[in-house]
Amino acid sequence: MNITAVLVCAVLFIGLPWVILHYITKWKQAPRITEEDERLLDEMQALARRLEDRVMTVERIIAADNPDWKPGLGTTQSPYLSDHQSDRTIDRNSDRRN
Repeated sequence: MNITAVLVCAVLFIGLPWVILHYITKWKQAPRITEEDERLLDEMQALARRLEDRVMTVERIIAADNPDWKPGLGTTQSPYLSDHQSDRTIDRNSDRRN
């Protein structure tokens, strides 16, 4: 009984804090994204959004001039599409060539 109490106390007061502090140290040493990296990611996301808007505009212009032309972006909707573009579906027709 006495040895069990010593073991329980050792686990609670030595083992458990050691495990918790070990993982806290590992968490703090984990690589983090820097402010510069975050700024670069934001710029790249904004650029991707602008480029996608441009491609969508060009596809709408081409589709208006040539009704047989089908856009090549596929049927999946991008998370970058703005609200007025997200309800428009794009069909892919790879059999037709212009």
